[in-house]
Amino acid sequence: MEFLVEKIGMSRTLGEVSNAVTLLKVLPAKVVKVNAEGKSLVAYSRGKAMNKAIEGQQKAYNLSREFNKFASLVVDNKEVGEQETASLEAAVELKATFKTKGRGFTGAMKRWNFAGGPGAHGSRFHRRTGSIGNREWPGRVQKGKKMAGQYGNETVTVKCQVISFDKNAGVLVVKGSVPGANGGFGKVKVVK
Repeated sequence: MEFLVEKIGMSRTLGEVSNAVTLLKVLPAKVVKVNAEGKSLVAYSRGKAMNKAIEGQQKAYNLSREFNKFASLVVDNKEVGEQETASLEAAVELKATFKTKGRGFTGAMKRWNFAGGPGAHGSRFHRRTGSIGNREWPGRVQKGKKMAGQYGNETVTVKCQVISFDKNAGVLVVKGSVPGANGGFGKVKVVK
């Protein structure tokens, strides 16, 4: 089963063994169309986006104005209504999918963890990439060469162990870290 979540932030468990945990807020969603064989259509609230297409969907599925986004998810529901969270209460392991923090255009040292050159003695080779080509053959830079460029802002999926789930508050606590910034929007899938 899949759920839409928002990353609240990180904390620690208190006890003999203290673990780093990530808090995820399960977003309230309504299942508006159930597909028995695959993914169902789910409506949720995100920002203030509104246009004619969204209004048409809200009218077709009899939704209030707050439900302005739609997603296809695998859900527990057998009929239209609030998304059921029963599978989260019994979950042991999840797959969390988030966008990583975008770091913009970065150099090879930050992006690929290159060592760079000596810091002193006038080498004039400090934070640069170094040699990128070969000799006469092939006479070009190979595809996939690790160079400077856009770093971050990519979709990453990680496995997480579930520590607890508070059904009333809708807060899911998972062990370890989850990619992305606080307030980031993502999806979790129950593995077992």
